[in-house]
Amino acid sequence: VQLQASGGGLVQPGGSLRLSCAASGSNFKINTIEWYRQAPGKQRELVASITSGGSANYADSVKGRITISRDNVKNVAYLQMNSLKPEDTAVYLCSADYVEYSPSGTVVVGRVWGQGTQVTVSS
Repeated sequence: VQLQASGGGLVQPGGSLRLSCAASGSNFKINTIEWYRQAPGKQRELVASITSGGSANYADSVKGRITISRDNVKNVAYLQMNSLKPEDTAVYLCSADYVEYSPSGTVVVGRVWGQGTQVTVSS
Protein backbone atom coordinates (compact mmCIF):
# COMPACT_ATOMS: atom_id res chain seq x y z
CA VAL A 1 0.00 0.00 0.00
CA GLN A 2 1.30 3.46 -0.88
CA LEU A 3 0.09 6.97 -0.15
CA GLN A 4 0.52 9.97 -2.40
CA ALA A 5 -0.06 13.42 -0.95
CA SER A 6 -0.65 16.45 -3.14
CA GLY A 7 -2.20 19.89 -3.20
CA GLY A 8 0.29 21.99 -1.30
CA GLY A 9 1.48 25.36 -2.44
CA LEU A 10 1.90 29.03 -1.64
CA VAL A 11 -1.18 30.88 -0.45
CA GLN A 12 -1.80 34.27 1.10
CA PRO A 13 -3.05 34.58 4.68
CA GLY A 14 -6.79 34.02 4.74
CA GLY A 15 -6.64 31.82 1.68
CA SER A 16 -7.58 28.19 1.18
CA LEU A 17 -5.97 24.99 0.00
CA ARG A 18 -7.21 21.43 -0.37
CA LEU A 19 -4.74 18.63 0.19
CA SER A 20 -5.32 15.13 -1.10
CA CYS A 21 -3.93 11.81 0.10
CA ALA A 22 -4.49 8.93 -2.31
CA ALA A 23 -3.92 5.31 -1.40
CA SER A 24 -2.95 2.70 -3.97
CA GLY A 25 -2.20 -0.99 -3.94
CA SER A 26 -3.99 -4.31 -4.28
CA ASN A 27 -6.62 -5.90 -2.07
CA PHE A 28 -6.43 -3.52 0.82
CA LYS A 29 -8.65 -1.59 3.16
CA ILE A 30 -7.74 1.73 4.69
CA ASN A 31 -8.82 2.32 8.24
CA THR A 32 -7.91 5.53 10.08
CA ILE A 33 -6.23 8.26 8.06
CA GLU A 34 -4.26 11.02 9.74
CA TRP A 35 -2.80 14.30 8.55
CA TYR A 36 0.29 15.59 10.32
CA ARG A 37 2.36 18.69 9.80
CA GLN A 38 5.92 19.55 10.60
CA ALA A 39 7.30 23.05 10.60
CA PRO A 40 11.05 23.78 10.72
CA GLY A 41 12.37 23.43 14.25
CA LYS A 42 9.05 22.14 15.59
CA GLN A 43 7.75 18.72 16.51
CA ARG A 44 5.45 16.87 14.18
CA GLU A 45 1.85 17.74 15.01
CA LEU A 46 -1.26 15.67 14.43
CA VAL A 47 -3.64 17.99 12.58
CA ALA A 48 -6.67 15.80 11.94
CA SER A 49 -7.77 12.20 11.72
CA ILE A 50 -10.74 10.37 10.26
CA THR A 51 -11.90 6.80 10.78
CA SER A 52 -13.25 4.53 8.07
CA GLY A 53 -16.71 5.38 9.32
CA GLY A 54 -16.10 9.11 8.92
CA SER A 55 -15.56 10.13 12.53
CA ALA A 56 -13.16 13.07 12.57
CA ASN A 57 -10.96 14.70 15.17
CA TYR A 58 -8.96 17.90 15.00
CA ALA A 59 -6.14 19.65 16.76
CA ASP A 60 -7.36 22.66 18.74
CA SER A 61 -5.14 24.90 16.61
CA VAL A 62 -7.11 24.12 13.43
CA LYS A 63 -10.66 23.55 14.67
CA GLY A 64 -13.15 25.55 12.67
CA ARG A 65 -10.70 26.19 9.84
CA ILE A 66 -9.78 22.74 8.59
CA THR A 67 -12.02 19.86 7.54
CA ILE A 68 -10.91 16.30 6.92
CA SER A 69 -12.97 14.04 4.69
CA ARG A 70 -12.55 10.85 2.71
CA ASP A 71 -13.90 8.93 -0.25
CA ASN A 72 -13.74 5.24 0.62
CA VAL A 73 -14.51 4.19 -2.95
CA LYS A 74 -11.62 6.16 -4.40
CA ASN A 75 -9.41 5.58 -1.35
CA VAL A 76 -8.66 9.29 -1.09
CA ALA A 77 -8.64 11.57 1.95
CA TYR A 78 -8.86 15.33 1.77
CA LEU A 79 -7.82 18.17 4.04
CA GLN A 80 -9.72 21.34 3.25
CA MET A 81 -7.89 24.24 4.83
CA ASN A 82 -9.54 27.66 5.05
CA SER A 83 -8.59 30.93 6.72
CA LEU A 84 -4.96 29.92 6.53
CA LYS A 85 -2.47 31.64 8.78
CA PRO A 86 1.32 32.00 8.49
CA GLU A 87 1.65 29.60 11.42
CA ASP A 88 0.02 26.90 9.27
CA THR A 89 3.17 26.87 7.15
CA ALA A 90 4.63 23.38 7.30
CA VAL A 91 5.17 20.17 5.42
CA TYR A 92 1.93 18.22 5.59
CA LEU A 93 2.07 14.44 5.65
CA CYS A 94 -0.65 11.83 5.56
CA SER A 95 -0.57 8.47 7.25
CA ALA A 96 -2.96 5.55 7.18
CA ASP A 97 -3.58 2.30 8.99
CA TYR A 98 -4.36 -0.45 6.52
CA VAL A 99 -5.18 -4.10 6.14
CA GLU A 100 -3.82 -5.91 3.08
CA TYR A 101 -5.05 -9.29 1.88
CA SER A 102 -2.57 -11.37 -0.11
CA PRO A 103 -3.61 -14.02 -2.67
CA SER A 104 -2.28 -16.71 -0.34
CA GLY A 105 -4.67 -15.61 2.36
CA THR A 106 -2.15 -13.76 4.48
CA VAL A 107 -3.47 -10.66 6.18
CA VAL A 108 -1.03 -7.84 6.79
CA VAL A 109 -1.84 -5.00 9.14
CA GLY A 110 0.35 -1.96 8.87
CA ARG A 111 0.78 1.76 8.71
CA VAL A 112 1.98 3.70 5.73
CA TRP A 113 3.16 7.26 5.28
CA GLY A 114 2.94 9.41 2.21
CA GLN A 115 5.58 11.91 1.18
CA GLY A 116 5.03 15.43 2.45
CA THR A 117 3.51 18.33 0.60
CA GLN A 118 4.67 21.83 1.41
CA VAL A 119 2.14 24.44 2.48
CA THR A 120 3.42 28.00 2.73
CA VAL A 121 1.18 30.79 3.95
CA SER A 122 2.75 34.14 3.25
CA SER A 123 1.94 37.50 1.75
